[in-house]
Amino acid sequence: MARPREFDEQTVLEVAVRCFWHRGYDSTSVRDLVESTGITAASLYNAFGDKRALYRRALDHYIESSIADRIERCETLAPRAAIAAFFEEIVARSLGDHEHKGCMLVNAALEVAPHDPGFRKLVADVLVHIEDFFLDRVRAGQADGTITRAQPAEMLARHLLGVLMGVRVLARVRPERALLEGVVAPALALLAGTEWQGEAPAATRPQ
Repeated sequence: MARPREFDEQTVLEVAVRCFWHRGYDSTSVRDLVESTGITAASLYNAFGDKRALYRRALDHYIESSIADRIERCETLAPRAAIAAFFEEIVARSLGDHEHKGCMLVNAALEVAPHDPGFRKLVADVLVHIEDFFLDRVRAGQADGTITRAQPAEMLARHLLGVLMGVRVLARVRPERALLEGVVAPALALLAGTEWQGEAPAATRPQ
C-alpha cells in the first residue's frame, strides 16, 4: 500500500507560490523549495513533478486566487464602478507590496514566457481574459450611457489592459501613490469622455 502523504499539498503549494513570486523562476532552486516547504525533494517531485511543473501549478494557483477572484468580484458592479474598483485594488496591492514582488503573472510574462511557448500561451490567455473583462464592462457602460462612445469598446479595453501592465511594472521600482494614481486617473477620465483636469502630483511633475 502507498504511504499517505505527511504534508498538506495545498499548504505546500501556497509556500511554493510565495517562493517563486519572491525570487522568480530562474533564481528559485529545488533546494530553495525544499527549505521553504519543509519537505524532501523526493516528496516534492512525487507530488508536483519537476520544478517547471511545480511553477505551473503555483502560477495557476496565483491566477485563480488573485486575478480570477478579482474579476469575479468586480464584474458584478456597475460598468465604470467595476473598472475603477479593479484599478483601486491593483494600486492598493502595489503600494502594500513592501517586498516589491509585483504581479506574478507579469513577472512570468517577462521572465519565462519569452522562451517557453507553454507559459507564453498561458500568460496570453490570462491577458485575454482580463481584456475581455474590460471589454464587457466598457460595452455595458456604453449601452447605459455611463462610458463614452467616442472610442470603440475594443480600443478602450486594450488601453485599459496597457494601463494595467504599466502600473504593475512601474510598481516594481517606483511604488509611489502619486505616480500610480497619476497613471490610472486619466484612463478612468477617458472612459467618462472627459479630459483629465487634475494637477500633476508634485512627485511626478517635470522639474
